[in-house]
Amino acid sequence: MYDTPQKLQDCCVDFICDNMSALCEAQETEEEETRLVFKDNDIFFHGNISEHLLNSLCDKGKLNDTTLGLFQSDTTMLKRVRLRDGHDGPLTLKGLRILKTHKISELEAIGLEKVCINELIGCLGEWTMNNLRLLNVANGTFTNSTKLSVIVSLCKLQALHTLNVSNTDFNQHGLEVICRDMVHLENLDLSNTVINDIGPVRHLKYRLRSLSMYNLRISNCDNVLHVLKDCANLQHLDISDDTQMQPFVGLQPSKFEIASLLILQGNFLPFLSSLDISGKDGLKIEWIRSFLEVHPNVHFLGLALTDLCEQPMFRDENSSEYASHIKVTGEASEKQIIESLRRYSHRAIYMQKSLYHLFSLTQAMAEPRSDILELLIPGAENHPDHLSVQMAATACMYNLSKGERGASLHPKWLKEIVRLTMAAMENFPNVQQLQKNALLTLCSDKILQDVNFDRFHCAKLVMECLCTFTEPSMIRMSVAICSILAAKIPTEQTTKLGSQRKYMKKLLLIVKEKAEDKQVDITMKFTLSALWNLTDESPDTCDVFLEEDGLNLYMAVIEAYKDCEEDNKLHVQTKVLGLLNNLAEVKHLRNVLMVDQFCLMIRGLLNTPKIQVSYFAAGIVAHLASEGAHNWCSRSVPRPVLLEDLGKAVNGWEQPCSEMVAYRSFTPFIELLACSDPEVQLWAVWAMEHVCRRNGQRYCSMLVEEGGKDLLVRLDQSLHTHPQVKKIVSSILLMLEKGPDTPGKVEALKPLEN
Repeated sequence: MYDTPQKLQDCCVDFICDNMSALCEAQETEEEETRLVFKDNDIFFHGNISEHLLNSLCDKGKLNDTTLGLFQSDTTMLKRVRLRDGHDGPLTLKGLRILKTHKISELEAIGLEKVCINELIGCLGEWTMNNLRLLNVANGTFTNSTKLSVIVSLCKLQALHTLNVSNTDFNQHGLEVICRDMVHLENLDLSNTVINDIGPVRHLKYRLRSLSMYNLRISNCDNVLHVLKDCANLQHLDISDDTQMQPFVGLQPSKFEIASLLILQGNFLPFLSSLDISGKDGLKIEWIRSFLEVHPNVHFLGLALTDLCEQPMFRDENSSEYASHIKVTGEASEKQIIESLRRYSHRAIYMQKSLYHLFSLTQAMAEPRSDILELLIPGAENHPDHLSVQMAATACMYNLSKGERGASLHPKWLKEIVRLTMAAMENFPNVQQLQKNALLTLCSDKILQDVNFDRFHCAKLVMECLCTFTEPSMIRMSVAICSILAAKIPTEQTTKLGSQRKYMKKLLLIVKEKAEDKQVDITMKFTLSALWNLTDESPDTCDVFLEEDGLNLYMAVIEAYKDCEEDNKLHVQTKVLGLLNNLAEVKHLRNVLMVDQFCLMIRGLLNTPKIQVSYFAAGIVAHLASEGAHNWCSRSVPRPVLLEDLGKAVNGWEQPCSEMVAYRSFTPFIELLACSDPEVQLWAVWAMEHVCRRNGQRYCSMLVEEGGKDLLVRLDQSLHTHPQVKKIVSSILLMLEKGPDTPGKVEALKPLEN
């Protein structure tokens, strides 16, 4: 039972985002530009759904000029718009022109790479220019740092109530202009800009409700205090820093630093309810107590990166002085950390510290915590190139997704975890501990089996990790992940993966080293499985396997384990023969296999009493024998002898209770059904019946879709079909007729009579 079931609207919007090619089509405009439109001309999304779809595309990194074309005003309505560059390329003016057709009241466009803030504002329609109430352009840029660049754009937005220009090149003159001309401005965020004098804010003293000055380097602290005293209606004030502000020449920070002055003299700001002094060390708890006494409305206090958060009144719920009515950011308790994650997702240093302390907490958590993941994900996403953030984030995501906690999480959260984990792997390929964190997260049955993500990309990242690091645990996890993913990706992708020569070299080297010590540990098992899955229906991978001397190695492996413990020998032989079967399916490689040493080895394994081994050996024989006598190369083992052995082997089998093998398709059997030798046909139809009987839901429909049923019908109707072959064919056709859940009667086969 998932702890956080997904809402139906979320599911529908996710489906649209993930199936754009099926639901939409490209359309050429009169301006000879391409845009995406819905195939159904009757589609119209009301405002809530329109904004939900836009936000989802933004969150999934799928927002670009083409997808933005979906939001025509005749099919959608946008009032609150959030924009961010997608993974496939940044937004440009071409795509953003769509904004002109909507009446937008709130616009958030953070960190656009190719469009400056002036150009963005130029893409807005007349109604929007006159009515826009909120503008957030954090991490962007105004064409250049000249006065004109700020004035021209922002001065047109006279209705603005909220403006966020943090982390931009917004300058002193721009502050003077907006404070003088924007008569409705109530909320202003100047964080991390070049502003060093907030004197112009006095123009807003009657209206200003919120002022954020995180990481500002103010030249005159006394002047700041005078400005704040004038802003009598201020409710939120942020004067936090990443680190303690360096004192200016001739001034002592303990006396003149803004936070100290505010706390000591702060009997003004009567309506203050939120104060952030994070990163401001040197403040005494006595000062804070006095300040809070004269400001009873304060319900939030930012104390991250300070010692103050350790005080019992902010940390210890059992303390008599605990201030339960105040939300606090910091690193001293789970509540503080969660609040920090919620408020500081765009601050790298803050996220690093919060995640570092969160890691210790998550180690002891027993219940799934989607609430923490929901806050952790934006922080990790906002700092993809910050190693310390990614190191801590990947460690926390592992703790939050492992074991029972992960099993109870909704797949949407696990999918997000995988996406961010893969991004971290890609950005820091040579950082061993981060890669290990990622492997620990990905090496999960729940994730690998049930979560939908880009498995090919993941497998490639893991293979790169396998080739880079030598730590045994990382090798073990890498081959385990690859062995599972290789069975779940399309054949064209396994070919791209398996035909990479360095990947093949590494996998074969692992097999060689394990075989030399006759080890059959989990690493050996998964490596053999990975090679088996990578060569399945992939001739190019089979070619690389042979070119890297894989055949001689595998023959040596069979020899090395012939006298070892029975279960280990069976495990190795089954996986080795499974791969050799893949080679035998490739027509142009059969002459490489039809040599004396190989044929003698396969004949010996064909006659083993273990059906798992005999089955795969028989498959190899069937494929080699399908070449016909004129192509047969082996002299020590004549083709008729192998055919006779093949018939005897199949006749001696009883259908096992469980499925022995999985196939991507029935393609390998089609050629065998056309062979005139009944022994070859017998193995093919026995194998087809086996998988259809043991996993009918998958294979019965596959057999019909791939045309196998038609071939079986022709065999059933042919006068030349051997009776035993026809008997199994009839059994398969009966299963197809009655449905995959109807078990057929299993009868022993009589010896073939040629």
